Amino acid sequence: MATDFFKNYPQILPGVRIIIANPETKGPLGDSHLGEIWVHSAHNGSGYYSGYGEEVLQSDHFNSRLSFGDTQTTWARTGYLGFLRRTELTDANGRHDALFVVGALEEAMELRGMRYHPIDIETSVIRAHKSIMECAVFPWTNLLVVVVELEGSEQEALDLVPMVTKAVLEEHYLIVGVVVICKVSQ
Repeated sequence: MATDFFKNYPQILPGVRIIIANPETKGPLGDSHLGEIWVHSAHNGSGYYSGYGEEVLQSDHFNSRLSFGDTQTTWARTGYLGFLRRTELTDANGRHDALFVVGALEEAMELRGMRYHPIDIETSVIRAHKSIMECAVFPWTNLLVVVVELEGSEQEALDLVPMVTKAVLEEHYLIVGVVVICKVSQ
């Protein structure tokens, strides 16, 4: 069953090397470990072009090197979190690796020493009740704040608070500190 899943997953292109690195230590991470996606290929950029006619080179972004292991190769840091999953599938080019992109590194929020992606929590909240149209989550002084846009009555708004807190607790093991319910703007 797992083999069928990876068979249909996109392959990394020939000539493109991908490594998952710890964004703080710049050390390589092992198979299936979550970290920043780094890319090495003949097509890597060398910098940004600004609107003022000058090229801005960001050596930490475009010419990063691992802190140990293969320290000679230059990598482009993508700013995205993900992991590589080595598979047993082989084709004409050899082993098939699958890359999973989790989300942007800058969007991740840290609560109680764990890293969470807002979109995962927001999806859980939206699924909690059919009257929830949109939602946003963010940390505030070590509390998780959930803002919900509701299309419904005042009674439904009162009923939502326990539903939202339960969904976040059960799916992400997080306690919601503040729930703000807003009416859908007309």
